[in-house]
Amino acid sequence: MNSRLDVRGRSSVNPRRGNRAVTGLVSGVCAALLVTGCGGDGQEADSVPGGWGTLKTKGVDVSYPKGSDGYVERGADERSEHNAAEAVRTEDGTIVSMITVQLDFTDADSAEEAAIAAEAGVQLGATLKGEKDVQLAGTDEAKRVDFEFSSTGEEDTPPKGTRLQGVILTGLDSREKTFAVRIDAKKGALDDADLSKIIDSVQVH
Repeated sequence: MNSRLDVRGRSSVNPRRGNRAVTGLVSGVCAALLVTGCGGDGQEADSVPGGWGTLKTKGVDVSYPKGSDGYVERGADERSEHNAAEAVRTEDGTIVSMITVQLDFTDADSAEEAAIAAEAGVQLGATLKGEKDVQLAGTDEAKRVDFEFSSTGEEDTPPKGTRLQGVILTGLDSREKTFAVRIDAKKGALDDADLSKIIDSVQVH
């Protein structure tokens, strides 16, 4: 498994490619997960549930459940150099879910171009499940990319070959720079209700 798709979130979306748009990639045809993020069109994100924390960056914020069974934010010295923010959830020392934020990861003029670049960043062998419009607070245009991939079994990740689900929320912030919020989880480790709340919490600025 390519390390870019490791559940640890190392370079989960390709760094800047140098050209304005990546073309010719296949967009997904139907979403594997039926949860749609709410908010959007400049509105404020839904209120953050009690007991949740928030990953804050200059382009986008996203909240996550905390507590003994929740996520723990990682500092700059712990996370991938490609991530502006990162939180992980572990079970018995194994990372079963991760939320990451990347900023300005590619040159793009639209959410569609950002989604194409995000799709290009998923590892060889991953299965794209769909791309669709999603409403995120603070922006009029955003995309959601769903996919599945296999763990490498390295660096505290689930055993090699374990299937994981990934969701990338992407678009442009107020500075016209790309952002990508990525949520990876071992199947069964993140229920649809919490995934929906995480998506609803996204605030673009």
